[in-house]
Amino acid sequence: MFTELVGYSFFTNALAGMLIIAVATAMVGTYVMARRLAAITGGVTHACFGGLGLGYYLGVSPIAMAGVFAVGSSLVVEWLAERHRVREDSAIAVVWSIGMAVGVLFVFLTPGFVPELNAFLFGNILNISYTDLWIFAGYTFVLSAFFVWKYREIVVCAFDRDFARVAGLPVRFISLTMTVMVALCVVLAIRLVGIMMLMAVISLPQMAAEVFTRRFGKIMWLSTLISIGGGVGGLLLSAYVDVPCSALIVLLLAFVYVVSRICSALLFRLRGRKEMRV
Repeated sequence: MFTELVGYSFFTNALAGMLIIAVATAMVGTYVMARRLAAITGGVTHACFGGLGLGYYLGVSPIAMAGVFAVGSSLVVEWLAERHRVREDSAIAVVWSIGMAVGVLFVFLTPGFVPELNAFLFGNILNISYTDLWIFAGYTFVLSAFFVWKYREIVVCAFDRDFARVAGLPVRFISLTMTVMVALCVVLAIRLVGIMMLMAVISLPQMAAEVFTRRFGKIMWLSTLISIGGGVGGLLLSAYVDVPCSALIVLLLAFVYVVSRICSALLFRLRGRKEMRV
């Protein structure tokens, strides 16, 4: 059956898009985890709904408007936290609620039925086109190039921004650039699993990888493999059992995390027994 599926362009596009976005979400997710920005990512994800609604209402690209909202909301949170000493969780709550409210308002005001809304809420990777693939590849290339160029600075800023400032590193430049990169990754990954389940794709692979290692680079590489495995596995399973791909991807990633925890606990017990015997 797999050979038959590969013969369809929509499936090969989905598979290629899955591989590309898996690499991007692994890099971005590792940074998000190290900086403890999971809540901000959730706020940006739901703020994108405002862009989708406005895009439908104005008759322009919903993804483009979602990108504007994502970048704008992430920068607003950063600005409020840095310049006005507003707590990040409070700023996130404001951005989250305003984005959702704007989205609901403009979806309601849009004449007629919005057919593609479910695809953005719950994901539909089978609709990926060649243009989308080029956009995914371009973003991942720029993100990878930035990581190669500023890897040491990114790691230091992710774990300890105060030390990075004392060391004279370009903390503001790194933070703003990575904030924009996270926002863009959120927008692109919406096509993968949708707004509702996006948080899992950016956090579960890193949580599973962190069970076995604490080093930034190793977590990034291991979470890349987990993301690719979960994405490809979910895509293939959806073809056999005829259920939404996004739900299967999230469930597979959750399964990997649970198995990782169990294996880690078993290994810890085995080591403890060996030490007691010695």
